[in-house]
Amino acid sequence: MNIYQSIKNLSAFEQILWGTSIIFIGGSFIVSNQNDWITIIASLIGVTALIFVAKGDVVGQILIIVFSLIYGFISYRFKYYGEIITYLGMTAPIAFLSVITWLKHPYSKQEVKVSELTKKQVIILTIVTIGVTIFLGMVLKKLGTTYLGFSIVSITTSFVASSLMMLRSHYYAIAYATNDLVLIILWSLASLEDNMYISMVICFIVFFVNDLYAFINWKRMKNTQYESQASTI
Repeated sequence: MNIYQSIKNLSAFEQILWGTSIIFIGGSFIVSNQNDWITIIASLIGVTALIFVAKGDVVGQILIIVFSLIYGFISYRFKYYGEIITYLGMTAPIAFLSVITWLKHPYSKQEVKVSELTKKQVIILTIVTIGVTIFLGMVLKKLGTTYLGFSIVSITTSFVASSLMMLRSHYYAIAYATNDLVLIILWSLASLEDNMYISMVICFIVFFVNDLYAFINWKRMKNTQYESQASTI
């Protein structure tokens, strides 16, 4: 893992996407005249993580762990217990496991090998997702979670996304993009009560765009890797 090399490997478009994302997030922070630096730090770490994950670079997974810890604290302040459970109890641990699986299955030094989901994996993931959703949904209800319905959907989409990322499937990005839409709604509702959270809305809008790019790039990576493998047979 070489951060300098990871940055160097970004294409011109990816550098523009990363830079534009940082400008949008930083701009929203300045315009809203906030002094909540932990929110802006989390957002910048998060969007940086996404650009590297979109490249299939394990550095992105490490940054996701850092983002999850900070984001969990931000969610605690607004009593979004679903987000706390999701990011501290699922996203961070699964990102840690992803670091291990990605390092074990490299395509190159800075790129993970994309994998095709098997029927067995789909069935197991579906069953586990249903179980996790029901169990944590009950927990969130007892905790009196704000906007319970959206929080439950967020848990489901985030769990699926994290799991697919660990399994090295390009569909992880679609699941995360769906999760982004849910979080845009959640933080929009929060910002109605406190405009301090407007920057979180902007953050997840930017995340949504980055995840759409990730899906496109992972499909390209998959095709390139499979063509390369076929040519060597």
